[in-house]
Amino acid sequence: MFDYLANPTRFMRIADFLFWPLALLAGGLIAAGLYFGLLDSPPDYQQGDTVRIMYVHVPAAWLATLGYVALGLCGLFYVVWRHPLADIALRAMAPAGAMFAFLTLVTGAFWGKPMWGAWWVWDARLTSMLILFFFYLGVIALANGFDQPERGSRPAALLALVGLVNVPIVKFSVDWWNTLHQPASLLRSGGVSIDQTMLVPLLLMLAGMHLYFAVIVILRMRALLAERRITSLLLRQAASGSRS
Repeated sequence: MFDYLANPTRFMRIADFLFWPLALLAGGLIAAGLYFGLLDSPPDYQQGDTVRIMYVHVPAAWLATLGYVALGLCGLFYVVWRHPLADIALRAMAPAGAMFAFLTLVTGAFWGKPMWGAWWVWDARLTSMLILFFFYLGVIALANGFDQPERGSRPAALLALVGLVNVPIVKFSVDWWNTLHQPASLLRSGGVSIDQTMLVPLLLMLAGMHLYFAVIVILRMRALLAERRITSLLLRQAASGSRS
């Protein structure tokens, strides 16, 4: 399956076909999630209207962690099999994942201030998410820190693999240590602990923002592939001109 999609031309054809359906569906789901979450769902009996930050914070946190898992898999495919499209996908995912990690930290600060009385505490979940954000920035810096882009591909892929160690720490930090951060409400052994009126808009936002992440990655991959094709054409023209 990956070999089939690893062909850049074939990938571009599939991406062009999927882009607008995914973009429209993502926009519709996010609009519905924001409407029901911000205007229709009731306030929490303890947190009041502050709980509405959840509809952005939770999907952003999921995408920051799942996005890094995808980033690590791209690094694995590039290091082991040298798939050029894996390198393109890694470069496309890193800024998108960093954006969601940053959004997680910012919305968490706005949520934490009224709940904990502080914008930031060195809580295990917050600290591990901050470290994940720095891993994203490190991958971006290595991928783009060389005059020849291909020289940064392997270091960026290796760092993406190393950063996978932090993902389970982000996920299970609230279970392993005593933290101020609340435990999981969706994926938990006792079942979902969120009321239906809050669960529906949260699931809409989760679905919409996952599709939005896919749309961003497709856009960036198309741009990166086009950039590499232009660079290749310019190099060929320069080589043919020097021979003549």
